[in-house]
Amino acid sequence: MRVLLTGAGGFLGRYVHQSLTSRGIETIALGRTQQVPGAFIAADLLNPLNVETAVAQAGATHLVHLAWYVEHGKFWQSPLNSDWVDATAYLAETFCKAGGRRVVAAGTCFEYAQTDDPAIEDVTPVQPRTPYGIAKDEARGRVMTACARYGASCAWGRIFVPYGTGENAQRLLPSLIAALTGGRPPFGVNRPALRDFINAADLGEAFAVLAAAEESGAYNISTGEGVKIETVVREVAAQLGADPAPILDLPSARPGEPGVIVGDCRKLEVLGWRPRVSLKEGVARMIARL
Repeated sequence: MRVLLTGAGGFLGRYVHQSLTSRGIETIALGRTQQVPGAFIAADLLNPLNVETAVAQAGATHLVHLAWYVEHGKFWQSPLNSDWVDATAYLAETFCKAGGRRVVAAGTCFEYAQTDDPAIEDVTPVQPRTPYGIAKDEARGRVMTACARYGASCAWGRIFVPYGTGENAQRLLPSLIAALTGGRPPFGVNRPALRDFINAADLGEAFAVLAAAEESGAYNISTGEGVKIETVVREVAAQLGADPAPILDLPSARPGEPGVIVGDCRKLEVLGWRPRVSLKEGVARMIARL
């Protein structure tokens, strides 16, 4: 088993790379610049000639594709989403045509229809409401079609709300830590909203499990549990010895957000994966790195 991994230098990609290599799986990172140790091939995934050369050079049996345009706050509406649909489809087609046996790619929980119940693969309707979600769903269809054409298996991992050490400073957990330690002004949150927060270390393990499996289909990469954002604020504040009131007393900074973003993860658990890092432990790990 030899894995070609895209997006290895990103926040989540580093955890996936670590999970793969810790299992002794030969892993080759593919990207513009090398940002993780080990085997690496330089290529621009938006350049078809680069993709063809890189796939031939790697000679991989498995592809784990994480790369996408993810600039914080901008990816939701960006026209670059369309470019990444085409790049993802071309990469999968090229890989399968070259004899690749399995493709595992990163999707998003925002492919699902908005619902007050936990999203279940193959049950909850797929009705994305943003250009980002629409693009991911289109990519899923094209990747799975390419895999079926060449007899390769394909798993599509729908990521819920990842967090952990190394994430963008503008995301929720780092922003809360900064606000509660005086590093930025307090901001309001959607206190009752339920979110399925999954630690990046558990997410890395999930992709490694999917890579080693043979089953095809969509898989929720989630914990199966919704946590109120207010609870997260209070947990971060408690671990910092700070008062959560300056944040909890403000109105939501993002009105109109979905009330529930939670995923049922039993389908992935059947493959032997379990979320292991509690929110309390995950927050502690982030604070310890301050």
